[in-house]
Amino acid sequence: MPDCLSLKVVSFPRVVKVADVISILRSNNHNGFPVIDHTRSGETLVIGLVLRSHLLVVLQSKVDFQHSPLPCDPMVGPKHRHNFSEFAKPVSSKGLSINDIHLSSDDMEMYIDLAPFLNPSPYVVPEDMSLTKVYNLFRQLGLRHIFVVPRAPRVIGLITRKDLLIEDGEDSSTMELQSTSVRVWHHDKKGLTGNTDAERPLLNGLLAPNHTLS
Repeated sequence: MPDCLSLKVVSFPRVVKVADVISILRSNNHNGFPVIDHTRSGETLVIGLVLRSHLLVVLQSKVDFQHSPLPCDPMVGPKHRHNFSEFAKPVSSKGLSINDIHLSSDDMEMYIDLAPFLNPSPYVVPEDMSLTKVYNLFRQLGLRHIFVVPRAPRVIGLITRKDLLIEDGEDSSTMELQSTSVRVWHHDKKGLTGNTDAERPLLNGLLAPNHTLS
């Protein structure tokens, strides 16, 4: 999909200045934004997706503003400053808009660490996927945005439909799948099905930690 790749992607750094967030939200109507971070070696990483509606909630509350342009320490300070209901758009309204946000000049000089508010595993497609398949993903999953990424250079695992089949009545297993990522799933042998090693997904020993989108 060369046409979409030629467009400039609007993104946020992990720690962003409040004034920059306001400027970007005022200059476009995008519903979601990639969040960018860097490794110690300087490699650029996409670490997730942050929604416009969530940014507006954070801006209005101001409780997550910080003076430092450095990432916050997750071990310091309150872990839950927001209620989940704050991020749910009211049924009877369109939710917050950028015009509802009123900040002082001092507020505009503050920073926000976006890490606690992003979706670390958004839907992605390779750059050479057909538009028909992309269209079907939007229709079937009800998506509003999909990241386009370069063709992955290697396969780190394989999951078959059989691996995700759960026997009737296993509610605890269902909850476990909902809260478990693919990378850590292979540590739990009960999560894998199949009678032979050939039927098992290539998760054991292959899903090593990495920093690419998954």
